[in-house]
Amino acid sequence: MSAPVIAITLGDVAGIGPEVALKALADAATRGCGMPLIIGHPEIARRAIQQAKLDITVEAVSRPEPILSDTTIACWLPPEMAITAHGADRVYRPDDCCDVKCGDVDWRAGAAAYAWLVSATRLALSHKIDAIVTAPLHKKALELAGLNYPGHTEILAEECGVDEFAMMLYVPPGRGVGARYGLGCAHVTLHTSIRSVPGALRIDDIRDTAMLVSNFLKQVGCEHPRIGVCALNPHAGEHGRFGDEEDRLIRPAVEEACALGIDAHGPIPADALMRFAIRGEFDGVAAMYHDQGHIALKLVAFNQAVNVTLGLPIIRTSPSHGTAFDIAGKGQADACGMIAAMATAMRLVDCREGLLAGG
Repeated sequence: MSAPVIAITLGDVAGIGPEVALKALADAATRGCGMPLIIGHPEIARRAIQQAKLDITVEAVSRPEPILSDTTIACWLPPEMAITAHGADRVYRPDDCCDVKCGDVDWRAGAAAYAWLVSATRLALSHKIDAIVTAPLHKKALELAGLNYPGHTEILAEECGVDEFAMMLYVPPGRGVGARYGLGCAHVTLHTSIRSVPGALRIDDIRDTAMLVSNFLKQVGCEHPRIGVCALNPHAGEHGRFGDEEDRLIRPAVEEACALGIDAHGPIPADALMRFAIRGEFDGVAAMYHDQGHIALKLVAFNQAVNVTLGLPIIRTSPSHGTAFDIAGKGQADACGMIAAMATAMRLVDCREGLLAGG
C-alpha cells in the first residue's frame, strides 16, 4: 500500500503560513507523516525556504502528485479560477500572489488562499489525496476578494455539501491534558461577535456539536467518550438569575444528546468545566462560542493544539494560530502548531484506514 498523500495549502501569502508550512516539512518530526504535496505557488514556497534558511527544495509539478523524496517537496499550483461564490466577481490568477508584500491585507492573497483550499478539497473529495493541512488565511483578505466566508470551516463545509459541521480545537494525548485520547473542544458558534451568540444558539446545533465531538473521539480510539457541555452564562445562569439559555436551550440539547446514546453532561459553568476537562475528567467539550473553549486550551497547549473540522467526508487539520502579519517574512515563526497539525492529520488517516479495514 502506498503512503498517504497529505496536501498542505500555503494559506495567505502575506502571513506566516508559507514559513510554518515549509519549516514543518523540513522538520524530522514530519518525515513519517505520509507523502507531502504543497498546494500553492512554488515561488512563495521557495521564498519561505530562503527566509528561514531551510535545507529542503521545492519542485513545481504539473499534476497534483507527490515526489518520493525526503528533501524535495512537490508543489502544485492550481490553474486560473473564476471566483463567483456568494456573488463574488474576481479572478484568481496564479502569479498575482507573488506581488503581495508580507503583512499586507490584499485581495490577491485572499483569492489565492481560497483557490488553493478549494482545489485541495476537490482533490480530497475525488480521493486523489488523503488529508488536507491548511496554513492560516486572513478573513479580511477573503472579504476583499468578494468572498463572504468567516474562515476555512465554512468554505470546506460548502465545498463538501454538508450542513452539520463544527470546528474543534484538539489537544493530542500527552500535550498538557489528562484525557488518554486527547481533548477535543468544538464550538456551537464560531466566527461571530459575542453579542450575537445568544441569538445564534439552537437546541439542535448544541446537540449536534456534542455528537460530532463524541464521534471524533470514537474515531481516535475512545470507546465511551464523556462530553461536557458548557453553560453560556456565569454560574450556568443561577436558575435564570443571569440568563435563561441554560434552561431554555442547553439543558434540552443535552437531554436530546443523551437520548441518542451520547454520554453528555451539562450545562456546566465553563470556568469549572474546562478545568475538569483539562485534567482528564472529560474527553470532549461542546463550548457555546469561540473564546470559551480556545482560551483555556491555548493556555495549556498553545503550540500543540490543532484545529480539526468535524462533519466533513474528508480530513482537514490546521494549526490553531492565525496569519501573524507582524512577524511575517522574518523567519521567526514557530512551526510547532503546523507540525502537530500534520501529525494529527496522519493519525486520522491511520484511524480511518483502521475503521475501513475493520468493516
